[in-house]
Amino acid sequence: MQQTENLNIESFDPMPTPEEIHARVPLTEAAAKTVVTARRTLEAVLDRRDSRLLVVVGPCSIHDPVAGLDYAKRLMALAEEVASTLVLVMRVYFEKPRTATGWKGFINDPYMDDTFRIEEGMQKAREFLLAINELGLPAGTEALDPISPQYLGDLISWTAIGARTSESQTHREMSSGLSTPVGFKNSTDGSLSAALNAIISASSPHNFLGINMQGRSSVVRTCGNRYGHMVLRGGGDRPNYDTVSVALAENALAKAKLQQNIVVDCSHANSYKKPELQPLVMQDVVNQIRLGNKSIVGMMIESNIEAGNQPIPADLSKLKYGCSVTDACVDWPTTEKMIREAHDALRGPLAGRAGQAK
Repeated sequence: MQQTENLNIESFDPMPTPEEIHARVPLTEAAAKTVVTARRTLEAVLDRRDSRLLVVVGPCSIHDPVAGLDYAKRLMALAEEVASTLVLVMRVYFEKPRTATGWKGFINDPYMDDTFRIEEGMQKAREFLLAINELGLPAGTEALDPISPQYLGDLISWTAIGARTSESQTHREMSSGLSTPVGFKNSTDGSLSAALNAIISASSPHNFLGINMQGRSSVVRTCGNRYGHMVLRGGGDRPNYDTVSVALAENALAKAKLQQNIVVDCSHANSYKKPELQPLVMQDVVNQIRLGNKSIVGMMIESNIEAGNQPIPADLSKLKYGCSVTDACVDWPTTEKMIREAHDALRGPLAGRAGQAK
């Protein structure tokens, strides 16, 4: 009989189960406390029981755990300084969706040499998440591979679904079972409908194929996630953080009978992928809140130790420390300035905001 399946598969290499990776890198009491506290805090922000703003800030992607932990320690100190107005969550992205080809992230290729040691990347990713949670700093990530949350989900406090995947049924179903609040980004063309439908879909129970902690194929039955919200990241060659765009997003959420919770991504199309424009986006958003906006509950910043980005060299010893290998970022001094200025500007306006959701 002629073969009819796996014609384009080179091999199936064994992968440790989620249970095995958890056993190698077990959750600690300190890390669990960070995760649970952060999730409850973010839920309170989205429910307007906490008037502070969420700020997801950090590298476009993690490629060097040493530099990543250096960044985390700096961010933890800053988080304590601004805690009365801002809830800082470190952006810890291990999976990168590519438009065509390119490095797909730390889990997929941790050594950045096309060896694709995914089993090692998954364990190293978990080790990194554990380290920053043990500092007391919560982590946010983009959920791209639907299997990854079984390996890492217990160390994540906030999840993003990207512009390319908000329309995906797989990611909507997965989000319905995640233990974190989930931000759905608007489409790359700037439209809001995919994100709106994703929030509605993820709030409902679903039944779908997945894996359990033992790595066995399972029917996953979810309860629905009521903490879905919209992330405005611009698109279609224009930003959408301005007052008119935010008002249109508010109207669309209200028409869909959804809570008017909006996070503004200061990067991507909102800054035309020019990191030096991110501070201007943040200033505009802060000013909207000062003038009475009630729907904006958070912001995102792409930030690293050094500004800009760099190509991945053949000789990895030539990599510049603390500089992105994916999207360009603002540097640490700029990050501190952005966050401190927002903290100072928002002390008064946020004081009476709790319970005033539209």
